[in-house]
Amino acid sequence: MGETALKLRHGRFPGWLALALIFALALLLAGPAFAQAAAPPPAAAAAPGALDRALTTIGGDGRPLSLSLQILLLMSLLTVLPSLLLMMTSFTRIIIVLSILRQALGLQQTPPNQVLVGLALFLSIFVMRPVISEINATAYTPYGEGRVPIETAVRNGGNVLHGFMVRQTRQTDLKLFSDMAGARGFARPADVPFSILLPAFVTSELKTAFQIGFLIFLPFLIIDLVVATTLMALGMVMLSPSIISMPFKLLLFVLVDGWALTMGSLAASFGTG
Repeated sequence: MGETALKLRHGRFPGWLALALIFALALLLAGPAFAQAAAPPPAAAAAPGALDRALTTIGGDGRPLSLSLQILLLMSLLTVLPSLLLMMTSFTRIIIVLSILRQALGLQQTPPNQVLVGLALFLSIFVMRPVISEINATAYTPYGEGRVPIETAVRNGGNVLHGFMVRQTRQTDLKLFSDMAGARGFARPADVPFSILLPAFVTSELKTAFQIGFLIFLPFLIIDLVVATTLMALGMVMLSPSIISMPFKLLLFVLVDGWALTMGSLAASFGTG
C-alpha cells in the first residue's frame, strides 16, 4: 500500500490503473481533444504536465491531493470507462445487428441477452485487436517503462482510437455535426475534435447496423410472407404463421451456416478479414 501511495502521489500509477486511465482519459487529452475549431482551448489546458498538476494539486495552491481523493478520482474515471469504450469501439454495430437477427428469426429470448452481449464483446475484441495492439505499443508499454509521462501515453492512445473512429465514420455525418457545431472544414481527418467525431461515429454506426440488419431481415420476411399466404389460401386463418415459419427460418439459417456468415460479415465490415 505504501508503494502504491508513493506512485499515486508522484503521478505514477500501477499497471492496471495506468491502462484504465489511458482509455478513460483518451477522449479528453488525445490529439485534437475536445477543442472546437471555432473556440480553441486556453493554452494552459494543453500545457505539458497539465494532467500531473490536476492530479496533485487543489485549486492551484500547490497542495497535494490526499491518497483517498486520488483513488476517488480514479474510481470516478473507471465508472465512465465502459460507456466510453462501448461508444468508441465496434460494439454498438455488432450488438444491434445480433439483436435484429434474433428478431428476424422470431426468437424472443434465444439466444439470451447475456449470450448476445458476450458474443458482441468478444467479437469486438477481435475486431479491435489491431487498435489494442497499437495502443499497447505506443502508449501503455512506453508508459510502463517510464519513457513517457501519463499525459503523453493518454494522447497517443487517443490518437489511435481517433484514427479507428474516423475510418468508420461517414463524411456526411461528420459534416452534419461540424455544421451544427459551427466548425469549418478540417484540413485532415486528424484535426477533427472528439466532440464532433464521437456523435458522428455513433450515428454512422447506427446507420450501418440498420443497413446490415435490413439485409439480414429480408430473407426471413419472405419466408413469413410465403407461410402466411399459404395458410390463408388453405383457410387456416386461426393458426399463427409465426409458429409454422419459425422451423423453416431456423432450417434456412442452419443450412447457410448463418452464425459463421454473420460473424464473418460483421468483422469484414470493419476491414477485418
